[in-house]
Amino acid sequence: MKTIGLLGGMSWQSTAHYYRIINEEVARRLGGLHSAQIVMSSLDFDVMEKLQQTGRWQEAGEWLAEEAVRLGRAGADFVLICANTMHKVADQVQQTSGIPVLHIADAVAEVIKKQGIGRVGLLGTRYTMEEDFYRARLVDMHGLEVIIPGDEDREMINRVIYEELCRGIVRNESRGDYLDTMRKLEKAGAGGIILGCTEIEIIVSPADFHLPMFPTTFIHSVAAVDKALSEV
Repeated sequence: MKTIGLLGGMSWQSTAHYYRIINEEVARRLGGLHSAQIVMSSLDFDVMEKLQQTGRWQEAGEWLAEEAVRLGRAGADFVLICANTMHKVADQVQQTSGIPVLHIADAVAEVIKKQGIGRVGLLGTRYTMEEDFYRARLVDMHGLEVIIPGDEDREMINRVIYEELCRGIVRNESRGDYLDTMRKLEKAGAGGIILGCTEIEIIVSPADFHLPMFPTTFIHSVAAVDKALSEV
């Protein structure tokens, strides 16, 4: 079994889900008392969020790369950045650290394509929804069409992530707002919805909506187990 490195803490709520899902999946596949071989670095998200807000992405990438190197020294064969937004610096982290990064968008795209869906709606932080580092990878590398919510809905989604979900707060009103946004994406032609922030799975689940949902924390975690248990 390969050792999985987790770059976590962004936020710790979603990182806890990563740890649980990965270990449950290893136990399901191998049985007995098996669990995953994991090393983890959990960063202070308050510091990282301030780097995001002030556009200091290079500095954020350097920090994650340093932590990836530490995970490699601790035995990690590859790393997961446990946050969709921080994949903005995924290439920098891999190139600087020399540690392979299992990219979340690639894992999600493969699941979407297996379901035969070509057009998807994307929920996430404003960085993930509005910038190209995530959407362009889905479009250019995987041939998907990506729809994002309107301005007001993007503001609401981003606010709920940072002010509620990253603090462990779940409000029924916010769940309703998210589901309303999904309905709008469906009307715009989306055949499925990417839950493109690892915290969104805290507030909505595939059982809440009739279109296929693609929960990125779960998908990324399962892809990590696939890689950890592979022969290559």
